[in-house]
Amino acid sequence: MSTENSVTTGISAPRSLAWTLILGGITGWIGAFSLTLEKIHVLSDPNAVLGCDLNVFISCKSVMLTPQASLFGFPNPLIGVASFMAPIIVGFAILAGAKFAMWFWRLFWVGNLLGFIFVLWLFSQSLLVINVLCPYCMVAWAGMIPIFITLTLFSFREDILPMPVSTTPFWDSAFAKAWAWTLVFELLIVLAIVWRFWSRWIPMFHQLGWL
Repeated sequence: MSTENSVTTGISAPRSLAWTLILGGITGWIGAFSLTLEKIHVLSDPNAVLGCDLNVFISCKSVMLTPQASLFGFPNPLIGVASFMAPIIVGFAILAGAKFAMWFWRLFWVGNLLGFIFVLWLFSQSLLVINVLCPYCMVAWAGMIPIFITLTLFSFREDILPMPVSTTPFWDSAFAKAWAWTLVFELLIVLAIVWRFWSRWIPMFHQLGWL
């Protein structure tokens, strides 16, 4: 796409990206909002047992009580409640026919990059430091990952993030299969979780009578 043309007319996006932004944003927002409600529950009753506290290694409350859960001095879910509204709004704007300037797409991508990095950091802390899985956190992660991957592939395809012209066919194909890239990444996340907590899954399955 011509950079000059995109400056004057804006860059449109396909409906597939719009729906990814909307559905991913709603998924992430639900996870963040649920965590916020549970945080309020814990603040009102520190001894409360939350609905997402399944056992010693699958527990929202255990994660909430760690320093990582309030990285900037306030509960992390508040960031999600606010920030996940952005892709939802942009997604609906795309469906309505909106086109955005190059600077907007780049700024939007940077914002989602920061969100993606934050999710990866929380994931690493959960697996390697806290050693506890937070169900609602994982819902928020599941919303952020497809948003970032699809938006990034779209940005490469449209030269929002400049790439060599010779790679254009590759990015066209990659964006068309954004769902596959997302699936592979999320499967890697699942495999990491299964591997990290392998010794705890088996006793839990035995307790549930699944094995």
